[in-house]
Amino acid sequence: MNTAADFERVACEAAHAAGRMIKERFTQETSLSIERKGVHDFVTAVDRDAEGLVIAHLREHCPEHTVMAEEGSPEAPDSDYRWIVDPLDGTTNFIHGVPVFAVSVALEDRQGLLAGAIYDPLREETFHAHRSGGARLNGRPIRCSEPQDTRESLIATGFPFREFSRVDAYLEAFRAFIGSTAGLRRAGSASIDLAYTACGRYDGFWEIGLARWDIAAGVLLVREAGGTVTDITGGDSCLDTGDIVAAGKRVHPTMLKVTRSAFRARGDKK
Repeated sequence: MNTAADFERVACEAAHAAGRMIKERFTQETSLSIERKGVHDFVTAVDRDAEGLVIAHLREHCPEHTVMAEEGSPEAPDSDYRWIVDPLDGTTNFIHGVPVFAVSVALEDRQGLLAGAIYDPLREETFHAHRSGGARLNGRPIRCSEPQDTRESLIATGFPFREFSRVDAYLEAFRAFIGSTAGLRRAGSASIDLAYTACGRYDGFWEIGLARWDIAAGVLLVREAGGTVTDITGGDSCLDTGDIVAAGKRVHPTMLKVTRSAFRARGDKK
């Protein structure tokens, strides 16, 4: 197994293994043991069990690869390949019974993102891609939308839950988008937001302060679906900073103008 398409298949299988369990627990669970990792940041036994299933599948098929996972699974020795895993993106939704969450699994090599999958178990939707291979939803090709401008666009975002010192800059950008788009949406799962951007349900997505596992698979999907992904100033640091603007090539420059202006006006240094 050494092709990008092979790794894409492994990502899908690993996401499905966790997703099936998550779906079963969502429909049957009557009580959850919930721990607080930080402000607005929770973890449950379902997160950890899902991560265990993903890691087990990756270890079986790619034992020599490194793994970075949200809930702290130990990494293997240094490798040219690293899996990036969010076993349950949308934990707060899951806890409250809101049916919007996903499993996100991505692989990067020395050249960048190589393969990935985002699986929504409640809707049985698997968004998947590998580098230079295009993006797909359940095997069917998908593309980012290309509205004429942001006035016709439905834009997704996520409220800052770690970056409180940057809320004023975020709200300035939020205010600008309210007045210049067809609408804003906040689903509570960055992986879903990026998957929906890749398939054209959303015309763009932006957020700040995310983790690498929140966005890795989604970044690959949007790029392979013909879109553009940068940080909020137009740079290439989104995976490291967690600041992201993702959209089709026609809308992205306008979105970027808004975020760049808002954050620079507030003296944002990131």
